[in-house]
This record gives sequence, structure tokens and C-alpha cells, in this order.
Amino acid sequence: MSLDTSGDTEIREIVVGSAPTRFARGWHCLGLAESFKDGKPHSIEAFGTKLVAWADSNGDLKVLDGYCRHMGGDLTQGTVKGDNIACPFHDWRWGGNGRCKEIPYARRVPPIAKTRSWHTLEQDGLFFIWHDPQGNPPTDDVAIPRIEGATSDEWTDWVWYTTEVDTNCREIIDNIVDMAHFFYVHYSFPTFFKNVFEGHVATQIMKGQARPDMRPNTEGQPKMLGSHSEASYFGPSFMIDDLKYEYEGYDVESVLLNCHYPVSADKFVLMYGMIVKKSDRLEGDAALATAQQFGTFIARGFEQDIEIWKNKTRIENPLLCEEDGPVYQLRRWYEQFYVDIDDVKPEMTDRFEFEMDTTRPVAAWMKEVEANLAAKASAEQDNAATQV
Repeated sequence: MSLDTSGDTEIREIVVGSAPTRFARGWHCLGLAESFKDGKPHSIEAFGTKLVAWADSNGDLKVLDGYCRHMGGDLTQGTVKGDNIACPFHDWRWGGNGRCKEIPYARRVPPIAKTRSWHTLEQDGLFFIWHDPQGNPPTDDVAIPRIEGATSDEWTDWVWYTTEVDTNCREIIDNIVDMAHFFYVHYSFPTFFKNVFEGHVATQIMKGQARPDMRPNTEGQPKMLGSHSEASYFGPSFMIDDLKYEYEGYDVESVLLNCHYPVSADKFVLMYGMIVKKSDRLEGDAALATAQQFGTFIARGFEQDIEIWKNKTRIENPLLCEEDGPVYQLRRWYEQFYVDIDDVKPEMTDRFEFEMDTTRPVAAWMKEVEANLAAKASAEQDNAATQV
């Protein structure tokens, strides 16, 4: 309902809607593969249920539903025995294919003793699980691409972060098109911004310059000039960002991962990782330290996002201006993962490109940066005067 309290213009009411109870179809990263290979069962709360993950005797990662089909025992509290996960209640032993392999005290295993087995993928040091409400297996056309450098000695190991966020995961997806929030929330300065959606891939291309008002250069350290980012979601939850930081005289190449999986309709696990390419300027420990430094910086950015998400409302009908990104087009792209595969429409997957006209934002933001620098200089002068 709109109440007319301002003359000829109706009040814009927020349509809150509700988060979908269905979870997205696609590959979801669960974290670093090695963290699941300690010989123990691992509990994962995801897709509104509990899962158990473990590595078999060959080191291959397996995932089953978390509760034993016998009497409901919690398999995540069980034991890895050979290739199988053994229930702590009665020692029923379940294989990675979902079949009960052995019941030590029983003459035979019931032929119908089968639980749900989940498709898994280990790639580039990462562990993925496939989710599809219809139960269909993954297809080649939605494969996660390999990450250059992830398994190369010329790059660092992953620096990894994990946190839980109490909201629906669509909030983080909206960031793909939201250029302005990078300036106001993350204190970046975008100068070029473009989106391309096609098939199951949504891409954000962004160039930016350094902000001396919010991130002044440390004396004696290389001066940062800007950055170039090409970030793509491959499916609903896994983003690869080829991220280059530009300094005076050299560049630092890195890959940032931004990925998540839903716990429930109103909670998701957010993970992000960073690797950095080694160079003459960044060798060995120096490269790893740089990756950790970048990771800490990225973590602060996500903390700023989370604080916004904690306090905002869900909104189905965002009111946009010309300098906002293609929010509605992005949400149409995202919807393809929440409907049956036969219900995916061309408008969800057809190629769409949008390049932002940054003329007005850059001019306005430059004035703000200059005003901030002037205010800071004035405050320093006043402080110096009081010390005399």
C-alpha cells in the first residue's frame, strides 16, 4: 500500500518478500580440501540439513546425509573405518556411495540400506559439493574452471577465511552490480565498472584508483596507484576474482576467491581466500606475507558488508537511480538456480552487458576525497598549533 502524503507523488513502500525455502542448484565450495583429510568425520550444516564429510583410504573426499538411516544416529560423531563412516550408535558402516557396507553384528545388510550420497569435487586445493533439488547430477557446462596458479610453485598457498552470516545469501550476490557501495562501504574508488551476464556466469569488471583520504600511503612503502579486478561467479555461489594491485613501478597479481554455501534460508557460511604470484619483488615468505596482508584487508571489507547486512531489510523492489547497476537483471540471472532446469527462461541466461557511465560518480567522489584531505590537513595544522 502507498500513502499519498507528499502531493502528487506516492510514497514508495518497501516490499520485503521472503527468502526462498529452496536452495540453489550448483557447485558449492565447502573450504580447503586438506582440512577434511585428517581421518575424522566432519559435520557440515548446509542446505537446511546436516551432512558428514570424510576422506576414504585413498584420500578421496565423500559426503553423505548426516544421520544414519538405521536409528538416526549422528554420523558426524562416528568414526572413519577404512573407506567407510561408522555410526556411533550401532556401528553400521556406510560407504561413500551411500550403501551400507557392513553391520558387524548382523548376518546380512538389508538390500534397501541406502542413504543419500552427494556429488563431490576436489580441485585446486578446494572441496566442492553439488546441490540440486531435483537430484540431477552436475553437467560439464556448469563446471568450475581451473584456477591458474592454485597448484603452482610460482604462487603462494591459499590464505583462507571463514565466517557465518545471519541473512539470506542473495545479499552478497547483489554486490556484483553495486559499484557505489565500494566507495561508501569499502573506501575504494571505482573509475570503470562493467557487468556481463551469460549462461551460468556473472562477471564484474572494475578498475579503481587509490584513496589517499582513507588509505594514506605509509612513508617508506611503495605507493599504491590502483587496482584492476575481473570477478566472475560460476554458478550461484563461487566467485573467482583475478585481482591486480598496481604500485609505482610494479604490479602484484593475485586471485581472490569469494564463495559461500547456505546453512538455511537466513544463514550462510561465507569463505574467501587469496593467493599471490611470486616475483623478483615478492619471493617466498614475502609473497605469503603479502597474501596475508591482502587477505586481512579483504576480511575487513567483508566485515563492513556483514555489518550492513545485519541491519538492513530484505527488499524485493529496490528504488534505483541511473548510476546504480543492473540489479533487476542480476536477480533474473540468479533466479535460474532456484527453479527447475526445465523452467529456466532465456531472460535468465541470455547475454547481457552493461557498462556504467562513471563520469558523474568520479567527479563527485573526487570532490569528497579532496574535501576529506583538506579537512585532515586543517586538523593537523590546528593540532600542531596547540602543541607550540
